[in-house]
Amino acid sequence: MYYTDKKLQWNVRVDKPNPLFARMLQQAIGGVEGEIRVCMQYFFQAWGSRGPAKYRDMLLNTATEEIAHIEFLSVAVAMNLEKAPVSIQEEIAADPIAGAVLNGMDMRHILSTGLSAYPGNSNGVPFNMSHIYASGNLAADMYCNVAAEATGRTLAARLYNATDDPGMKEMLAFNIARDTMHQEQWVAVLEELGPSHLPIPNSFPQSKENPDFNYSFLITTTDGKPGDQANQPWTSGQAPDGKGEFNVKIAEPLGYVPDLGFGRPDTFGQKEQSNGTAAGMVNHVKDVAQKLKNSF
Repeated sequence: MYYTDKKLQWNVRVDKPNPLFARMLQQAIGGVEGEIRVCMQYFFQAWGSRGPAKYRDMLLNTATEEIAHIEFLSVAVAMNLEKAPVSIQEEIAADPIAGAVLNGMDMRHILSTGLSAYPGNSNGVPFNMSHIYASGNLAADMYCNVAAEATGRTLAARLYNATDDPGMKEMLAFNIARDTMHQEQWVAVLEELGPSHLPIPNSFPQSKENPDFNYSFLITTTDGKPGDQANQPWTSGQAPDGKGEFNVKIAEPLGYVPDLGFGRPDTFGQKEQSNGTAAGMVNHVKDVAQKLKNSF
């Protein structure tokens, strides 16, 4: 259950309204690096959380905070649109603010929202939840969260650099600080879990892996030489989980040349693709099965 407070988490102010910057802020709301993404990611991770309750509680607290970020960013978008024009006329084109319509202002802010924010990115594409990662695996989700906050902080830093408005810089400085904290807290969970959390999921027995390849870096260059990959932290020495030693192998094909043979007549490829008989298909399947058998 959630409760609301009328006050914003941050005191948003815009000294110089800028419709173009309003469009840029949309990326921080509905972009793949934005606040809707992390908000929904943390909520779904929390709602499906199993194990120690403290991780669920941490996720819920942070997800709820992200709602506050969506709110004050939306207010910032609206405030940046305060002096935006709502029609395109020749006499307004020369005005720095009014000319924003002709110079890249988001038309949806005029046509769809009445000079307000919307749940989409800076190109007007709605956020569709395709970047929500909630695997049910604590360690895997923590790595996803670190990446989400890292890309979010990168976006916020770029936005900070893109504006000269003091109020917007103050707001973004707060956002950047919170992204710092969130990165650190997810990393703290991974450190608490220790090296034994690798490889993920650590509940799958490594005895069932192919031991010839689980710590091998594969060289795929045409000359088959390690080059600058030799003696790197990921090609030699102990792996981070302490369970194996890195090594280098030359990548080589271990399978067979695939041959799907002729198609079935009822799939309606060209007649040149089909031998036209079910018996022919049966014989081909037997040939493929024999090839597979011989390859093991």
